[in-house]
Amino acid sequence: MHQTLLAPYLCPMTLFEQLAALSTEAVNPHTSEIDLLSAREIVALINAEDRLVADAVALELDNVAAAVELVSAAFRAGGRLIYVGAGTSGRLGVVDASEMPPTFGTDPEMVQGVIAGGRDAMFKSQEGAEDREESGAEVMREMLKAHDVVCGIAASGRTPFVVGAMREAHTRGHATVFVSTNAREHVEQHAGFVDVLICANVGPEAITGSTRMKSGTAQKMILNMITTASMVRIGKTYGNVMVDLQLTNEKLRERAKRIVMNASDVSYEEAERLLSEANGHVKTAIVMAALHCTLTEATEHLNRADGFVRKALERGTS
Repeated sequence: MHQTLLAPYLCPMTLFEQLAALSTEAVNPHTSEIDLLSAREIVALINAEDRLVADAVALELDNVAAAVELVSAAFRAGGRLIYVGAGTSGRLGVVDASEMPPTFGTDPEMVQGVIAGGRDAMFKSQEGAEDREESGAEVMREMLKAHDVVCGIAASGRTPFVVGAMREAHTRGHATVFVSTNAREHVEQHAGFVDVLICANVGPEAITGSTRMKSGTAQKMILNMITTASMVRIGKTYGNVMVDLQLTNEKLRERAKRIVMNASDVSYEEAERLLSEANGHVKTAIVMAALHCTLTEATEHLNRADGFVRKALERGTS
């Protein structure tokens, strides 16, 4: 007997019927004889399919931008972004979350990644962990705080663990985003209640049902855009340069000096001195150099500019 989705959003369908309707589960006619090809021909076919991904994502940019507005507003209010996924989708959320502190100097709590099956699922598949809506809801009940935004990630748009987490967040009044790689009409059957639905319909995978491929690539692109654009919107860059990076290794310490040098037209030695006085805070060092001011004055300029370097410099010279 085929399983049915727990509490589907619209008319119930068997799991077999749900999967059969998904483009990511379809057989790709362009790669149906991939097992007859040479290694060079195989990778050329995969590459041809991968080139379709960016175009599929481009069709969803309005929705990605809407997600950015929700997330950046949450950050300004002291909330967090919480990714929820299973399998490849869950791992991508965890990876994106883990890259925020070293890249943008964020608190590790600011962007969180939840994967069905917990920490062990990052390193070894826990396939059955995704099958219960209630499991996802339980995680949300334990971790949600005021102003948090929850972003579900599921290629199919139907993963019970993810849908359960999203439904719980929605019920509790939190803003919600859902990232899928199937057609909107199919995803809306399960997640039609979310605030922002991003459906980059990438079509059949090169290997049938292997959503670690085109679907994973599309999801990675979208998550990159959501977090990066949100960080830009809250002042984590000056121009297109990261100015809140953490100086946790030699490479980053040298990068910080180069950033201060380029932004303020100072020497290597002066950049090193300014960073030392600013306790390694690149933004502050830039403002100190550009406005020829003290640490205290630079900090005040940045606070009045809500952390935006460009605004701090404009106001400091006006």
